[in-house]
Amino acid sequence: MRKNIVAGNWKMNNDLSQTELLLTDLKKQTQTSNAEVMVAPTFTNLHHAFISLKDTKIEVIAQNMHFAENGAYTGEISASMLKSVGVETVILGHSERREYFNETDELLAKKVDAALAKDMRIIFCFGEELADRKSGKEEDVVGSQIKNALFHLKAWDYKNIILAYEPVWAIGTGETASPEQAQDMHAFIRKTIADQYGYEIANDVSILYGGSVKPNNAQEIFSKPDVDGGLIGGASLNAEDFFAIVNAF
Repeated sequence: MRKNIVAGNWKMNNDLSQTELLLTDLKKQTQTSNAEVMVAPTFTNLHHAFISLKDTKIEVIAQNMHFAENGAYTGEISASMLKSVGVETVILGHSERREYFNETDELLAKKVDAALAKDMRIIFCFGEELADRKSGKEEDVVGSQIKNALFHLKAWDYKNIILAYEPVWAIGTGETASPEQAQDMHAFIRKTIADQYGYEIANDVSILYGGSVKPNNAQEIFSKPDVDGGLIGGASLNAEDFFAIVNAF
């Protein structure tokens, strides 16, 4: 049975002292839902966050990783390095990685394989841009991103795959995605997985929504049958707001 998950992506925010303050605030919050809770600090603060949160139910995860185990890749981090500091889950394919760092489906397939080889869980991100949505190509784009990066996997690999739909067109553009639009796309995503791997696998995969979830809209979004949680950006930098979203289930 699939799980409800709320993951906070802190992106390139918070130095060590700011991270300590946010971690302290997170530990003061009360959780009333059964959702899995994750936070993704910057690389430099991962181990500190892991130690700080080890006696809580909050999992510390990574924002990215390289596909190689080691080698001449200056500035990069491998799956083994993440695991050595307590990290078992990694975000891959985030829209900002695709846009600013030119990450392709082919590259992401290699990262997926590298993470799975180390038995890591993956939050795999994808989503269409505004031009795709306006031209009615959103399903074509999302479908191809999933197929190109994930459809070489075996069915059993999906026990370690979490999907995260990011409507890039509704993030910082002035456009708004409705809960109904989120549900429609999540249903399409689940059917895409079912067509390849069967409904049993598809119904067990958690699909998160990454389109500007806030405390005032989380409950309505999470009430949709194919929305299993959220990948949260800005709202995850405030502990009270983040747990308001966690408790929206």
